Amino acid sequence: MIDYLAKATQLGGTLSELREAFHRTPELGNREYQTAARIESVLQDCGLEVTRMLSTAIVGTLRGGKPGPTVAIRADMDALPILEQTGAPFASQNPGVMHACGHDVHMAAALGAAMLLSQQRENLPGTVKFFFEPDEEDEGGARRMMDAGCLNGVDAVFGAHVTPELEAGQIGVKYGKFYAASDVFHIVLHGVGCHGAEREKGIDALAAAARLVPELLALPEHFPEERCVVSVGSFHAGTAGNIVSDRAEIKGIIRTLGGDTRGAMRGLLKETIRRVAIETDAKADVILRESYPGIVNHDDASAFVERTAKAVFGQDAVRVLEKPTMKTEDFGYFLAARPGAFYHIGAGCDLPLHNPAFLPAAETVVTAAALHASVAHTFLEEGGTL
Repeated sequence: MIDYLAKATQLGGTLSELREAFHRTPELGNREYQTAARIESVLQDCGLEVTRMLSTAIVGTLRGGKPGPTVAIRADMDALPILEQTGAPFASQNPGVMHACGHDVHMAAALGAAMLLSQQRENLPGTVKFFFEPDEEDEGGARRMMDAGCLNGVDAVFGAHVTPELEAGQIGVKYGKFYAASDVFHIVLHGVGCHGAEREKGIDALAAAARLVPELLALPEHFPEERCVVSVGSFHAGTAGNIVSDRAEIKGIIRTLGGDTRGAMRGLLKETIRRVAIETDAKADVILRESYPGIVNHDDASAFVERTAKAVFGQDAVRVLEKPTMKTEDFGYFLAARPGAFYHIGAGCDLPLHNPAFLPAAETVVTAAALHASVAHTFLEEGGTL
């Protein structure tokens, strides 16, 4: 097998420049126009066929010189509405928007893999597709890309995410359940506004919401055998300190690992909202939207990634992860339709994802590019078997 780690290291300067360019010009979901244009340009320079899907999604197709299966590598594109505090010389030039989840690394690494594999085009026994997905941080682009046909002819799909839980140069492989499924909720409690001196004449929507929030956060206690999380990320109510609020709005997300727990948690959330509304005389409107399905890796694909990573980086660089994460990711849609696996790349940064100072180490791009290229090429060389 070709030493893609050595070749990626030689490309290190180019990959860092790409990563820094993406980081400097972050764009929110479904608005990744400048990002998409840069990706298209790099893929075209590598001689790939480039297809624009949706408004900003990109599929790059590298056809090898020999017939064979088709494998896909996916990277996400969008940034987050966060004011950057890294102090990096290539910090965001778009105030209030930042690549705080490593998507700048993901894109540069996938493009790096495209560069590396395009150099081996004549020796590739099959086809490699590169998916650049918009809007992963919000409603997700994976399912929309699938509906547009991105998986047509694809035999397996692989992807990766940087993680602060691993050191730079380390690879994390997980078998089975990896990322949680998610459901987002939007609750509006309606009361009756009145003068703060005459509370008895109104119905305090703010107080009802304040009572509801801790009950929602405690719902996972009903499922001691299965990990699950409820988060409330937005709470808005009231207009002045001397007015009883007639409206309160709560937004949050449920994260679960098992299908049974997911259904039970959804039901318990609705029942808790209904009960608190009755007890406080408020009225509640609830929107509960099924979101990402979670990531469940195919065991044979995870074994393939583990074997490939050890061959590239050595035994000590690869860790088999024991516990799933309660983060969520829409890569699970791809894995529900095709065999494959999602793996972790050590970020070399102790700060958590979505932190305004999160900044993966420069070598992370080289590691991810080398692993993507090795996974894709090995998959084709082995005839698409896992």
